[in-house]
Amino acid sequence: MFLKTICKYICTYQKKVVPLPDFMWIYFLLIRIAAAFGHKKAQLIVKGQRNLKPLLAKNVKPLFNDEQVIWIHAASVGEFEQARPIIEQVADKQQPNLKIVVTFFSPSGYEMRKDYPLADKVLYLPFATRRNAKRFLDLIKPTIAIFVKYEFWKPYLRELNRRNIPTCLICGIFNPKQLFFKPWGISYRRLLKYFTTLFVQDNDSLELLAKFNIKNVVVAGDTRFDRVYHIAQKPKDIPAAAHFVGKNDKVIVAGSTWPQDEEFLAKYINEHENVKLILVPHEIDEAHMHTIFQLFKGRMVRFTEATPLNLLQVQTLVVDTMGLLSSMYRYGHVAYVGGGFGVGIHNTLEPAVFGMPVLFGPNFDKFREAKGLVAAGAAATFKTYSEFETLMNNALEKHTELGQKATQYIQSELGATDKIIHDLWLTK
Repeated sequence: MFLKTICKYICTYQKKVVPLPDFMWIYFLLIRIAAAFGHKKAQLIVKGQRNLKPLLAKNVKPLFNDEQVIWIHAASVGEFEQARPIIEQVADKQQPNLKIVVTFFSPSGYEMRKDYPLADKVLYLPFATRRNAKRFLDLIKPTIAIFVKYEFWKPYLRELNRRNIPTCLICGIFNPKQLFFKPWGISYRRLLKYFTTLFVQDNDSLELLAKFNIKNVVVAGDTRFDRVYHIAQKPKDIPAAAHFVGKNDKVIVAGSTWPQDEEFLAKYINEHENVKLILVPHEIDEAHMHTIFQLFKGRMVRFTEATPLNLLQVQTLVVDTMGLLSSMYRYGHVAYVGGGFGVGIHNTLEPAVFGMPVLFGPNFDKFREAKGLVAAGAAATFKTYSEFETLMNNALEKHTELGQKATQYIQSELGATDKIIHDLWLTK
């Protein structure tokens, strides 16, 4: 049990803050131990690091010659999506002497985006040691370095600072509970001063940092708003979903759901025969599919088995394939975003951008955009089934009115990408 807990922590560190700067070697040692005991994510990390060794040989050869290199580091997929609008704008400039290098720490991020076409190189970030930092910077020779949201690797930040390379954090968000702001957090606060600019999401972060005399801060917002808005302009057509949704149906789209979310949804659908559900679970393995089948008493169709005939005979369509969620929201009237009964909710912006009211469980305090949607009257949260039922009934009845509030909130938050790009070019 102890080993399992260690493995879970070291492979999901991005949700917290990286280990204390002077003790990161212990962190990397634990990853190797976890890999030796068969933890799959840890094994992928170790394998990726091993594959970097030829590039980081003693006599490092630069990957590029005389080009300007923008290095963007994202912990995993979610952080990469925040960097993506920046990358796309840079790529649109079509400057042949401008190269883009993307690095990941997480194997899930690397595996999903290793063939990303707008990047000239996609790599794992070498373990953050002083030697690795020097060799890696010799390898890519960045003109500017961009870290996303929660990435604070001391050896890299210190070496970038020593070489006078402009270094920025984008989409940063800070709160008093973080170790930066504890009485013993001086080592963390020093890291923040290595950045040329900290682009933060809100004024609360700006004011908090100012209390600790950290002044290299610009309020730019969150690039995810720009990203989801762009996606919503060209959603995928999904014929099975279009066939499932009748002209007069009321439809819930539930995204990234976990078992407790699915229990609420199954009970609601089983009790409300006039409502349809498109369910997109977070996990789609066969064991989970069987559990869902039992919850919905067999009155469901899996997306991969859908036909025009069987879609007309059920209330629930279960999406058992990846990559469709962001476009699937367009087929519903109300969104349910999962994760609120676990470590935290998933992406609430993807449904909101389609003008949908959003419901989710109680664990959303760490998510600025979710709190913004609640404050705008476009989202609501609940703890019990009776609360959920009341809120869902109201949202389905008033989805147009509530959805307009979601649209207004999204539009009010657009523009972070342009602000960051403008200031980045001033810092070059």
